[in-house]
Amino acid sequence: MSQWSQVQQLEIKFLEQVDQFYDDNFPMEIRHLLAQWIESQDWEAAANNEAMAMILLQNLTIQVDEQLERVSQEKNLLLIHNLKRIRKLLQGKYHGNPMHIAVIISNCLREERRILAAASMPVQGPLEKSLQNSVVSERQRNVEHKVSAIKNSAQMTDQDVKYLEDVQEEFDFRYKTIQSLEQNDKNSALIKQEMLVLQAMLNTLDYKRKEVLSKIGRVIHEIDMLMSNMLTEELLDWKRRQQIACIGGPLHGGLDQLQNCFTLLAESLFQVRRQLEKLDELLTRLTYDGDPIPVQRPQLLEKVNLLLYNLFRNSFVVERQPCMPTHPQRPMVLKTLIQFTVKLRLLIKLPELNYQIRVKATIDKNVSTVSNRRFVLCGTHVKAMNMDESANGSLSVEFRHLQPKEMKTSTGSKGNEGPHMVTEELHSISFETQVCLYGLTINLETSSLPVVMISNVSQLPNAWASIIWYNLSTNDPQNLSFFNNPPAATLSQLLEVLSWQFSSYVGRGLNSEQLNMLAEKLTGQQVSYNDYQLSWAKFCKEHLPGKSFTFWVWLEAILDLIKKHILPLWIDGYVMGFVSKEKERILLKDKTPGTFLLRFSESNLGGITFTWVDQLENGDVTFHSVEPYNKGRLSALPFADILRDYKVIMADNVPENPLKYLYPDIPKDKAFGKHYSCQPNEVSKPSDGGVKGYVPSVFIPVSKILNDSIEPHSPSDLLPMSPSVYAVLREHLSPTAIETAVS
Repeated sequence: MSQWSQVQQLEIKFLEQVDQFYDDNFPMEIRHLLAQWIESQDWEAAANNEAMAMILLQNLTIQVDEQLERVSQEKNLLLIHNLKRIRKLLQGKYHGNPMHIAVIISNCLREERRILAAASMPVQGPLEKSLQNSVVSERQRNVEHKVSAIKNSAQMTDQDVKYLEDVQEEFDFRYKTIQSLEQNDKNSALIKQEMLVLQAMLNTLDYKRKEVLSKIGRVIHEIDMLMSNMLTEELLDWKRRQQIACIGGPLHGGLDQLQNCFTLLAESLFQVRRQLEKLDELLTRLTYDGDPIPVQRPQLLEKVNLLLYNLFRNSFVVERQPCMPTHPQRPMVLKTLIQFTVKLRLLIKLPELNYQIRVKATIDKNVSTVSNRRFVLCGTHVKAMNMDESANGSLSVEFRHLQPKEMKTSTGSKGNEGPHMVTEELHSISFETQVCLYGLTINLETSSLPVVMISNVSQLPNAWASIIWYNLSTNDPQNLSFFNNPPAATLSQLLEVLSWQFSSYVGRGLNSEQLNMLAEKLTGQQVSYNDYQLSWAKFCKEHLPGKSFTFWVWLEAILDLIKKHILPLWIDGYVMGFVSKEKERILLKDKTPGTFLLRFSESNLGGITFTWVDQLENGDVTFHSVEPYNKGRLSALPFADILRDYKVIMADNVPENPLKYLYPDIPKDKAFGKHYSCQPNEVSKPSDGGVKGYVPSVFIPVSKILNDSIEPHSPSDLLPMSPSVYAVLREHLSPTAIETAVS
């Protein structure tokens, strides 16, 4: 079943989440019509490879054209209209930046996988629940409503200023007319009447000036209150959601809505500023005792300028955190002399700023790190922000060719690179620019979330663990001394993040039973998720009891195993994986002989094994676990083929496959048949390409159990025949000959 088919079967509350991230950037019609084709492409790789992204974009356009031809024959007018619109979108919006559509589709597929994983969980995790708080959603709506009301108020004040200008022009005309009369005429009754009219007009002018200044003051106050409270909270919430998304959580939307709010507020403030300038013009043409303009205008203008400064400073954000194209799901881990990308956006989108703002990138600027290592950025580190590179037309800049380079210390060597010291050092990439607009000059600065610098890819797992722990534990964007005294994490939140590692990296998250096993492995006991606090050392630094590796190294090796060798089986949900030996026996003991399950090895890094239940002649139940298969052996033979062809040589018996049913009762071939690389027992004939004069051979995994009646004392008793022994055997005998010899 395709991923899209699974999505369509979700409950309505999950479908609503899916609906949120499909928009005009990637319409849902295309996702639906081209579901299987889209899922078969490597969008993740294309998101960091422009040539590959261009090819995929061209192929996507071809696919749309084929769909358009099909629906044209069916005369489906609505679908024809939508497909033409989508084709125009693809050709116009992404032709100059094909990697952007790859990023969008990759993110959508990843978010679908996360939602599918969340749907399989009995309850929503605490972190995700907090991000989808109804109070937050209500605040978002309130912010948008208030911004719209402020914009309307500013526009209405424009009309008041225009009316004030008209009244003053009439007053000026009447006053100058009287001034031009002869002295004798000024004493006439008519002139005296006109003077009374002028006095009334002056009173009206005074009233209107006070009224306009009062309205301007209210608009400024409303903007100030909105910026100080709800808008600031919205921005902080978005930054927190970005942190969580970086470590595998839900995609962080809402930046376009924030941009709309920031832009409207900036436009309103500039509009108020123009109104104050107009009042200054009116002041130069007419003033009087008690005139409110010279008293109130300077204070209001100062407040407007201050609000503009703060609004611009808050609007300069890192839209996409630093990330190496080679490791798109491990952001904020950077390797020396390897390029990384980072994208910034100014949330105030004004046409006057297009290509006018140059951004400079630096590393560890004005920051005291806990490291004695120092770095510089090589590559293009100054670029102009523009509205042309982003598909949504935002004012942004993306650095694609930056490389961190480590500097030598004064002693002539590079800094200390202990195994944990390097991966616990946090660094900061800073960005600065200057905005000059309408007589204002505003200096802007922002920084990425803390990054970890590595010099060898072997440091990547521990570096990623540091990124996870930091962003899980704090919303402080610049606590570079965090690992001097790292706080403990709540076990329930940590387990949720661990499930995200699986949903985002290998397409399927962990269920409650799997998480229970991880919790017991982390704590050594059955504990309450909500109350238990886990230390950083327990997670990443201390070895597991009786083992030579940490919990995190063990888990990372499993992720790597799934990604490279058993991904389809994992996505289908046929790998139970995280289950203890004790629990697997409880699950299997009452099952039909030949029932088996797949679990990850607890003693071997990156190993997977299977255990099956059997029944002895006396009726007793026995269990057999095969030696774990690691990536070396799985590189030679697909795991599904191993399950199909696996043989056990019992004493005085012909080899047979003991694996009949995948737990709980799924026929083996029904579960894994579609993943077999060839038909069962298919053997090449001599004419099929083997070396002339030799009998072709196939590799069949074999284990030998010496005595059915004896329960093995340890897993080592169930080791399969060693590859070296079997290789010698295979060189001299065909599989048929082996079976005959054994029997």
